[in-house]
Amino acid sequence: MNKTAMVRARVQPKLKKSAETVFQRLGLNATQAITLFYKQVELRGGLPFDVVVATPTTKRTFEATDSGRDLVVCADADDMFEKLGL
Repeated sequence: MNKTAMVRARVQPKLKKSAETVFQRLGLNATQAITLFYKQVELRGGLPFDVVVATPTTKRTFEATDSGRDLVVCADADDMFEKLGL
């Protein structure tokens, strides 16, 4: 199959480098990764992952944890389960 169509996109340099590091670990280059993404979109008839809008409660939780509020720190999994009452 002849590949003649071109895709151009602008992304943040840090994101590009990070993503390409992952691609490299998977044995893919950027073209192969983009082709894989497009093929999955075609096969699924939509994005190959869920895209959701965070609820107001989720947004508040993210803001709180990002600022270090309302965190429960656990020493290990056993401590976490104990604090959860499990």
